[in-house]
Amino acid sequence: MKNSFWRILGYLRNYRLQVGLNIFSNILTALFTALSIPLLIPFLEILFDRREPVLQRPEWRLDVGSISAHFNYFLSELIVQQGKEAALVFVCMAILGVFFLKNLFRYLSLFFMAPVRNGIIRDIRQQLFDKVLILPLPYFSEERKGDLMSRITADVQEVEWSILNVLEAIFREPLIIVGSLAFMLYISPSLTAFVFILMIFTAVVIGGIGRQLKRSSSLVQEKLGVIVSIVEEALGGLRIIKGFNAEGYQREKFGKENNQYRWILTRLLWRRDLSSPMSEFLGIGTVAVLLWYGSKLVFTGELQAETFLTFIFAFYNVIDPAKSLTKSIYNIQKGIGAMERVERVLDAPLSIQEKPDARIIENFRQKVEYRNVSFAYRQEEELVLRNINLDISYGKVVALVGASGAGKSTLVDLLPRFYDVTGGGIYVDGIDIRDYSLHSLRNLMGIVSQEAILFNDSIYNNIVFGMEGVGMEEVVQAARVANAHDFIMATENAYETNIGDRGSKLSGGQRQRLTIARAILKNPPILILDEATSALDSESEKLVQEALVKLMKNRTSIVIAHRLSTIQHADEIVVMRAGQIVERGTHQSLLQQAGEYSKLVELQAF
Repeated sequence: MKNSFWRILGYLRNYRLQVGLNIFSNILTALFTALSIPLLIPFLEILFDRREPVLQRPEWRLDVGSISAHFNYFLSELIVQQGKEAALVFVCMAILGVFFLKNLFRYLSLFFMAPVRNGIIRDIRQQLFDKVLILPLPYFSEERKGDLMSRITADVQEVEWSILNVLEAIFREPLIIVGSLAFMLYISPSLTAFVFILMIFTAVVIGGIGRQLKRSSSLVQEKLGVIVSIVEEALGGLRIIKGFNAEGYQREKFGKENNQYRWILTRLLWRRDLSSPMSEFLGIGTVAVLLWYGSKLVFTGELQAETFLTFIFAFYNVIDPAKSLTKSIYNIQKGIGAMERVERVLDAPLSIQEKPDARIIENFRQKVEYRNVSFAYRQEEELVLRNINLDISYGKVVALVGASGAGKSTLVDLLPRFYDVTGGGIYVDGIDIRDYSLHSLRNLMGIVSQEAILFNDSIYNNIVFGMEGVGMEEVVQAARVANAHDFIMATENAYETNIGDRGSKLSGGQRQRLTIARAILKNPPILILDEATSALDSESEKLVQEALVKLMKNRTSIVIAHRLSTIQHADEIVVMRAGQIVERGTHQSLLQQAGEYSKLVELQAF
């Protein structure tokens, strides 16, 4: 908990000026709050005619006693010259001025803290998103997408509400409490002892409930993450839900989690809302003791009545900030649970590490080599790939075929380092890819996957995705090569047409041709095609296949294909089974071997 809280405070370094002005304003707020208390004493003394005149000007010294004596001398002169009513007016104006300055600086403290709070939230959310972008793919296979979304949105917002919202109270209230306690100690140390007893008792009680709040808050945020995940999955799978009449199942699943979330949140709010009435009751109990004990001191003449009334007012100035402080502690405990969930993403290890002295590769000239490559998704799991040895020379087309689960996509995913090999190594132009920078390595490659991954943006922005300094002429040329220009011009706003969420306004073939146009525009020396035509109808497949032939021209291409008719002209066909290469050769030579490839061809022909 402490580490999480101090981590949040660490973000304040980026806002030193605003934080400095906030602290300065809080100090002045506390100063004028403390100053408003002793001003009541001369008011009550004049009101009850208990004021002894000071007729001789005191000697000036820079201390509290001298300042008080000079103030009393000035009031005495005012009473003598203009009467009690004028003195009361002056004291009232002084009280009004002090309270005005107190509230002015209180507002200024909030004014300076507002951009700090919102800036820190922006910084945390930006760090979270940046971390999500660089986290390796294995991380996302372990986490729910909806839960990650919940951390970036709801958890970060909870940090803002529960922690940053009360930062000004943390900085301001202790100063007010210290100022009021100093005045109380000056008046009566024995009476002040009761206040310390209250503080200690409150801290023990609040601390116990606060620990419960932190645990409950973590459960609330985790349950919210599950709910967001269910919603995200339902929105993505509405067609299947409706097609299988599974609305009832999804409704029950969501209702169960939603109801649990309600009860956990209710218990959390019960505990949090207990802070204010509990601290108020403890305060009233202490006031009752103070009234009894203070009255005895007044009756015995050890304390003046007006001084005792001022002490009660000073004690009120302790109780109110103390209540705010205890409520802030509750909120902080609640927010720490959310911050810890955020930290689990921020501190997640990067399994794909780049060397500090990583080399930059600008061009691919010779070949890609897989040398004794083995791979498992987790250390304790069985190997998915075993002792793969494969050479892919510059300008050649190599096709990977085999049954589902043979390891084809995994083999290809190792090349751009979406995953790192468990054993062996992959070499580009004779150098291990782990020695290259990730950016320069991936810059060599263009990827067209089975699922056309597009974004809710214009056609133009989807084609130039991630590339800078690209002109419209180049985009149009890439679209023409991909057989996409005609259907693009037929849309409402041509290249500026928004294609909807994941390209939902386009057909499957149109989406795939946009991804091919994107790859053509990038003009990569190494091309990875992962079953790019397997989900298309015959007409769309023909258009896409034509675009792919143009795309593969003069490029090193690795093609994963289930439709064997699309890879008959490959320079080499690699047949995989259970994570191993079992056959390799051209289409004709593999047919003559009458082995695994021949069986696959016969099955598709049948």
